[in-house]
Amino acid sequence: MAGSSMTCSDKLFKVLVIGDLGVGKSSIILRYVKKQFDEGYKSSIGVDFALKTIEWDQRTVVRLQLWDIAGQERFKKMTRVYYKRAMGALVVFDITKSSTLEAALEWKKDLDSKLCLDSGRPVPAVLLANKCDMTGRNRDVVASLDSFCKDNNFLGWFQTSAKENINIDEAGAFLVKQMMLCDAGLSNEEEHCRDRIKVSQPPGESQSQTGCC
Repeated sequence: MAGSSMTCSDKLFKVLVIGDLGVGKSSIILRYVKKQFDEGYKSSIGVDFALKTIEWDQRTVVRLQLWDIAGQERFKKMTRVYYKRAMGALVVFDITKSSTLEAALEWKKDLDSKLCLDSGRPVPAVLLANKCDMTGRNRDVVASLDSFCKDNNFLGWFQTSAKENINIDEAGAFLVKQMMLCDAGLSNEEEHCRDRIKVSQPPGESQSQTGCC
């Protein structure tokens, strides 16, 4: 109708990027925000910040405030401050080093013990199995990730590569969708189960979405 104006929504979400030292958190953020990869990118000390703006649809602009939290043990003492008001998390491990998956679980437990949504539910978290372009991927670890995510309240997982730009945007979009659902108050169990995802195919194969409830 002539003269009508479209109502636009501007959403701001704080997103944590957590995981052990050297798993590629900073490189994932650099690829996601600036579409770049730097072989010489240095590990974060303390916490770094990055901003990404997404035109989610014709009526919605989503602004992400990405908090890159250093993986060194000494910074875990300050995570309660870093986590405050976060609405989502990307938890990263190195798919070639199974010990970093154990560390990812410790980060997830730390997150869940210090932060939850107003509804009391865990903050939406997505597990990233990073460096999937490298040789030495542990197939047993990959095969276990569906049950690992279900047992530890991850909404889903993706094999990612910051270097080769594999599933970085897809993982980000999935997390944004989950945060949008929480922001809209769509928090019943059926809705959350229906929107879970797994991405377990090797790089280069077509992406599929599978419910896990």
